[in-house]
Amino acid sequence: MARTDRGAFVPACGLLIGAFLVGAIGVGGRSAVWAQRNAVIRSSGSSTVGPITTLALEGFGRSGQGRGASWTPVVENGTGGGFRDFCAGKTAISNASRPINTKELSACKATGVTFYELPIGFDAITVTVNSANSWARDITLRELKTLWSRSGEKTVTRWNQVRPSWPVRPIKLFSPGQDSGTFDYFTKAITGEQGNSRRDVISSEDDNLLVNGVASEINAMGYFGFAYYKNNPNKLRALAVLGPKGKVFPTEKTVQNETYQPLSRPMFIYVNAQQLASNPSLQSFVNSYLNNASRLVRQEGSIPLSDSQVRLVQNKFFRHVLGSAFAGELPVGLTLGEVINRSIDANKKPQFRL
Repeated sequence: MARTDRGAFVPACGLLIGAFLVGAIGVGGRSAVWAQRNAVIRSSGSSTVGPITTLALEGFGRSGQGRGASWTPVVENGTGGGFRDFCAGKTAISNASRPINTKELSACKATGVTFYELPIGFDAITVTVNSANSWARDITLRELKTLWSRSGEKTVTRWNQVRPSWPVRPIKLFSPGQDSGTFDYFTKAITGEQGNSRRDVISSEDDNLLVNGVASEINAMGYFGFAYYKNNPNKLRALAVLGPKGKVFPTEKTVQNETYQPLSRPMFIYVNAQQLASNPSLQSFVNSYLNNASRLVRQEGSIPLSDSQVRLVQNKFFRHVLGSAFAGELPVGLTLGEVINRSIDANKKPQFRL
């Protein structure tokens, strides 16, 4: 992805770091805690969230907070692939473009992995066509279902079968792979059920391959995260989606005012609680990430949380609220405000009040 102004990193909050260190020191003593200072930070998962985490690590490394810390390159193997690594204890951070599902929750429980679920921003799944496409400017939810559901496999193969006024031309489809949170969310939002997606498409966990595929084929259509479209405006054109709020294009404004439905969604990082307690470098990094999240998300090309939402997420982290607020469900149909409120709702319980 194209990257712009890197900006200065906001120092991590000493109060949050101190809170984690007190707990960790109580278990093994100060020397045991600082012996873990250089424990490697590993992360994998969503190709939508991964570039944001990479920016966060780069900024952390340039700051004084990152002195002595080490990490491996962020692996972009899809949200599902990331959760497999995470629940096996292989990574400290899982980048996710959807909440953890029931199967993944069970996997984490089986291995004793507990975690923080931290929203960092929003995304608009963007339906795109080639920039030279002269006929498609918008698409309805019904047309998307006709085209992308399993029933369209090997039967809906021409543009005019989606909309009669469109030309009798073959349609070539580009989709995220099945390990992708984008695939999961889009499929549930458009077809109404997970897994109900046609298989006669070109798929990849690498969104850049999807971008290049749509950009090189005039008859193509594809979908991926908003930042991949935003960073390639001369190669692609976004389609307006005719949904419950009328004909709406994906933009920062339409995501934040909740009119781009149902393809707006939250983005998360999941943090291994055990690794956090034993690795002060990880504690410093997560604090730095949350303090800089709005700028990082905007820099990467996605849609940031509001200032008040950022504070709620930081408060959730500070109060050690563990687990998922979504019970393994995809929050399709909820407004973004409802998603954030559900994610931080545990803060309102008496045991988490100061």
